[in-house]
Amino acid sequence: MTHHDHHGSEHHKSHAIDTEASAVSRHLKGNDASDHDGHGGGHDKHAGHSVAMFRDRFWLSLLLTLPVVFYSTMIQEWFGYTAPSFPGSEWLAPVLGTVIFIYGGSPFLKGAVQEVRDRQPGMMLLIGMAITVAFFASLATTLGWFDLEFWWELAALITIMLLGHWMEMRAIGQARGALAALAELLPDDAERISNGETVTVPISELEVGDLVLVRPGARVPADGEIVEGEAELDESMVTGESKPVAKSPGGRVVAGTVATDSALRVRVEAVGDDTALAGIQRLVAEAQQSRSRAQVLADRAAALLFYVAIAAAVITVIAWLVAGQPEEAVVRTVAVLVIACPHALGLAIPLVIAISTDLAARNGILVKDRLALERMRTVDIVLFDKTGTLTKGSHVVRDIAAVDGDTDRVVAIAAAVEADSEHPLARAIVSAGKALGSVPTATGFKSMSGRGVEADVEGTTVAVGGPALLRERKLDVPGELGEKVDLWKRRGAAVLFVVGNGRILGAVSLEDEIRPESKEAVDHLHRLGVRVAMITGDARQVAEAVGSALDIDEILGEVLPEDKHSKVAELQARGLRVAMVGDGVNDAPALARADVGIAIGAGTDVAVESAGIVLASDDPRGVVAIRRLSQAGYRKMIQNLVWATGYNIVAIPLAAGSLAWAGIVLAPAAAAVLMSASTVVVAINAQFLRRLELRPSG
Repeated sequence: MTHHDHHGSEHHKSHAIDTEASAVSRHLKGNDASDHDGHGGGHDKHAGHSVAMFRDRFWLSLLLTLPVVFYSTMIQEWFGYTAPSFPGSEWLAPVLGTVIFIYGGSPFLKGAVQEVRDRQPGMMLLIGMAITVAFFASLATTLGWFDLEFWWELAALITIMLLGHWMEMRAIGQARGALAALAELLPDDAERISNGETVTVPISELEVGDLVLVRPGARVPADGEIVEGEAELDESMVTGESKPVAKSPGGRVVAGTVATDSALRVRVEAVGDDTALAGIQRLVAEAQQSRSRAQVLADRAAALLFYVAIAAAVITVIAWLVAGQPEEAVVRTVAVLVIACPHALGLAIPLVIAISTDLAARNGILVKDRLALERMRTVDIVLFDKTGTLTKGSHVVRDIAAVDGDTDRVVAIAAAVEADSEHPLARAIVSAGKALGSVPTATGFKSMSGRGVEADVEGTTVAVGGPALLRERKLDVPGELGEKVDLWKRRGAAVLFVVGNGRILGAVSLEDEIRPESKEAVDHLHRLGVRVAMITGDARQVAEAVGSALDIDEILGEVLPEDKHSKVAELQARGLRVAMVGDGVNDAPALARADVGIAIGAGTDVAVESAGIVLASDDPRGVVAIRRLSQAGYRKMIQNLVWATGYNIVAIPLAAGSLAWAGIVLAPAAAAVLMSASTVVVAINAQFLRRLELRPSG
């Protein structure tokens, strides 16, 4: 392959997001509040509610509950005191209890009505029934129909329920921090350069083609290309990569990243809805709304619990009436309905989903499909696309040979000749020359189509090119270079020769650069018990060279892009669950066909529809992080489901009075305390997921 015929496999990623910068920022900053109002799936009966609403109702209900409890005859007997009386003090509990029922209980009553209308019984209906039964039992007592002192229990029950919901809403609101943090990445204004002058404008007014100034410490307002200046950019919130990335003219920058050390002038290429950040925001939002198998299981369990609670309540009423204790029938029934509230069950899955999605986003992992993340824990083999995934898709100088043994001199001369060339291989040689020392100045640069380039270096005309250059000049590879050159060719490397004074001075081997993180990613997957395969359109010897360097288990070489999906199908036919990792450009069919499709390197292209999971950076170790998160998240979901359902199974018979013969009874207020305790256990267990270190060390 000749020098200028060799373009390698280059990947041109496109911006394909659909939002406007100001609209995205407004939408998501606004969404942050609405997202606190409710959360997807499993526990979405909070729609229209807010953290502040539950907080305010809790504090006022608590304030009103204190005198109700203080004046309770039962409480006075327990603690041996007498509350001071005043005219109308006997109406204190009924009046305040009714206010608490109407004001504090209204979110639950409205939710119960909605569940009845939707024919989807669940937690709100159970809470609604419990407090309604408690209210009317208390009212009947006040009217002298029953001898039950029940107002304090009703007040305590509603107050505790409000506390539990406030805690839950706060936890879920905090877990959704990734979306809010992403929304805050966009600056409100940009400095647009017009006719040599800098004008501050809202980012909504930026257009493609505008030139903007990004000062040190400022955020980039839109995706674009650097036209002037060099700086290190902090891309951590977009890619999850903590180390600043050096950028120079020609380099691309992403909206929301920070120029850390010097100013840049950037030509805008995408604004608002077309930016990478906008796409990332949408993916995070979609992920938090998507449902999972475990979540569906929790929803079914909550509905089932409704029927279990009703059946248990009916049995409880009948059993205590038959036993001749109508008052105990009411108390026990209320206790059953309270303890059956699937509060912990409703929180078990959504909170784990919210936390894992947040954790993933903060590590540059964007989960589009919750099922894909759940399936990742069961994957048997990860199939990596080679170019642009395990490798950088750009060549580097791998080896040098010189007839006289002076390899540094050969590279320096070659770099001088290639200095004015824009070819990727030329840039690789120039970089290698500069890394080894100073590069001489060349004059009279000339490109020879299909053969190479030529220039004068220190009084000598030097040419750099491939086999076509040697054929044209009737030159044979010297014996001292022959063995090395043959070895390079067997590896599939691009070989360029340096010719001066009518003879070959040396040769340079260039290969697609393997990402430094690739070996670590493969090693960690092996430790997790996952096989690793690689698929590429490159020649077999190129594929085997990379596969050998990375310790790949299975190599699929010389595969056309349109055949990649069939190779995935072949692996699946062998009974393997396959995760496909590609750049999302020509890998779309394979990504869609795989059990789990992972698009990598999405910092400037996050709209990869065919993938279930998108990595914002090019680091293949993100695949390891996905596996670890999948396993840990699933464990937390199962632990929470087991606790929540197991707790109800044990507590309902106890609340019904099955151990009353042994003197063990569970009052409705105590049932409410235990219910809230189970919620706290589930919430704390889910929070432990935050301690997971997704990026393995070493």
